[in-house]
Amino acid sequence: MQRVVFVVFDGFQSLDLTGPFEVFSFTGRYECLVVAPEAGEVRANSGLPVVARHGVRDLDPSRGIDTLVVVGGAGVDAAVRDEALVGWIRDAARGARRVASVCSGVLLLGAAGLLTGRRVTTHWEREEQVRHAHPEAVVDCDPIFVRDGRIWTSAGVTAGMDLALALVEADLGRDAAHHVARELVLFLRRPGSQSQFSVPLWTARPESDPIRTAVDAVHARPGDRHGIGDLAERAGLSTRQLQRRFTAEMGVPPGGYVERVRIEAARRALAETAEPVEALARRLGFGTGETLRRAFHRTVGVAPSDYRERFRTTERDVR
Repeated sequence: MQRVVFVVFDGFQSLDLTGPFEVFSFTGRYECLVVAPEAGEVRANSGLPVVARHGVRDLDPSRGIDTLVVVGGAGVDAAVRDEALVGWIRDAARGARRVASVCSGVLLLGAAGLLTGRRVTTHWEREEQVRHAHPEAVVDCDPIFVRDGRIWTSAGVTAGMDLALALVEADLGRDAAHHVARELVLFLRRPGSQSQFSVPLWTARPESDPIRTAVDAVHARPGDRHGIGDLAERAGLSTRQLQRRFTAEMGVPPGGYVERVRIEAARRALAETAEPVEALARRLGFGTGETLRRAFHRTVGVAPSDYRERFRTTERDVR
């Protein structure tokens, strides 16, 4: 039984703990422990109480830890100032085979001096904080998880389950990880290279009626012609005005926005239908399958075929 130790603190994000904990526990091959600054009840930022059987003073950091997982949450900003907790993480990491963080837990890894020269990720809202606090690290907040040597880091909340599944796969093989994923209704795990950004996250809300009109047209029919001239005509603006106002209000140029919306439509279709990639490309405005494949890989980080394999939810796969 390999020992996985989770580090929590007051104000931790409950899913950062419970999601990965369930993944490891479900295999029956890991001993999972929770350690906190003090043994006893620890409250998540949602108010959920969790009992940590161990405090940092009674769990020897130098013995028996295979995988160290440091969770995140709103309380991490206070936790990084807890010298006893940070010191325990530093000592535990020295003997552990691998060290992982979920979400803003990476800040505790940084406080423990574990990020020098490491490529890491975190929740997109914490990106600038991590960059500022730890310039010694290479921060990349596009992937949902990143492995750099024995240091693994993940984006926020549910991405911790993807990270845990990847760790299980590294230990027990692909079939074991897929079994856990299906039993937990995660189906097939997301690869670490998949972007943590999708339309609901990266898009802003239009501030004006002309830009809202253009945006609504793109979402309503992603496969229609949405060149700069087409969008300008719908918005009642000149092409120059549209380019300037759209970029200012949406945070991305019109062409880039249209491509991202089409990619999101392709993701849904790949997961929910058996429509061939070539047909999808024509229907969604990419023109050719090769154009779709290039855009999909550039944005999502995997090929359409790989995405479909992992996320297919048709009757055939549910059976």
